[in-house]
Amino acid sequence: MTKRPNSSILLLVITSFALLSSCNKNVIYTDSIAMPGKKWELMNIPAFSVPVTDTISTNNILFTIRTSSSYPFRNIFLFVKTTSPEGKAITDTLEYFMADEKGHRNGKGFGDIHELRLPYKLKVYFPRKGTYVFNIQHGMRVEDLEGVYDFGLRIEKSSR
Repeated sequence: MTKRPNSSILLLVITSFALLSSCNKNVIYTDSIAMPGKKWELMNIPAFSVPVTDTISTNNILFTIRTSSSYPFRNIFLFVKTTSPEGKAITDTLEYFMADEKGHRNGKGFGDIHELRLPYKLKVYFPRKGTYVFNIQHGMRVEDLEGVYDFGLRIEKSSR
């Protein structure tokens, strides 16, 4: 005789799956690059190629960074070069705070890992279809930035 699954367990599994899949429906693009040895070397410049087909909707562009508690600074400087499909590039210099004045880390954390979402551009649209390339270099005054697990790019549709 075969045992049939309990209907409440089946309902829980289906509900969980529906919730998980609906959480990411607004995500256009997400990717991250791991840093070998938890060290972001100055010449390790993550590049993200983002295919764009929607030129009408507004989007939020965010960075994600996961660091360990050995990350030695309260802030991080980034040089962001964005290249459009026709080859035009703009470069931004940004500063984000990773911790408050007392050293408490911003973002979410579990154990030694702290994840922080850094807003880059909010409610923007892509003017042309094609592939946009984002190159991000850390701008700290050290060659090797210790305590960085990975760095990522996330683009999601913004709510109007």
